[in-house]
Amino acid sequence: MKNTESLKKNYQFRYVYNKGKSIANKYLVMYVLRNKKNINRLGISVSRKVGISVVRSRITRLIKESYRLMEDKIKIGYDIVVIARGSANGAAYTEIDKSVKHLMKKHDMYVEKEG
Repeated sequence: MKNTESLKKNYQFRYVYNKGKSIANKYLVMYVLRNKKNINRLGISVSRKVGISVVRSRITRLIKESYRLMEDKIKIGYDIVVIARGSANGAAYTEIDKSVKHLMKKHDMYVEKEG
């Protein structure tokens, strides 16, 4: 992902939780906070409540892939934390993709580019 780095440290996640704005839907919760950088930073959190490690890894991959495919249409300069809810267990890629797009649009970060 060319315009995106990962959030890795606990304090980075906590900062976005405390200062950021959150919006949720059936499968995901998304926190967004403006950073003063020329890149986005993405953090994905899938707790043990969602399922066994294989399920958690799959959901993480689906969220990451959905983000990767729409990355060029997302505004730059934000820290984004995506949290999977328990209902994400067993969800198909299309449902996760729709959820990520929905939350991006709700946060007014998804920009349709002409051309």
